[in-house]
Amino acid sequence: MQSTGIVRKLDSLGRITLPMELRKSFEIGEREPLEIFTEGDKIIIKKYNPSDIFTGSCEDLVEYNGKKVSRASIRELARIAGFEIKE
Repeated sequence: MQSTGIVRKLDSLGRITLPMELRKSFEIGEREPLEIFTEGDKIIIKKYNPSDIFTGSCEDLVEYNGKKVSRASIRELARIAGFEIKE
């Protein structure tokens, strides 16, 4: 992990502001979704990239009940369930 040397304080609502330099270097736009993870005593912020809930693939996604699933996973699930898919 690399230190940026930038320190920010939380406001009264628990928010921080990401410095403009970091937003530019990571190409984070206004209102762009970010994911928050924890690892031990670390908080990790990452640009949100929707992916298939089964494989992690980011290609050819459809949404089902609020979850992202790739068409390839849908075809594989249909095959496992014994359905024949015509393409």
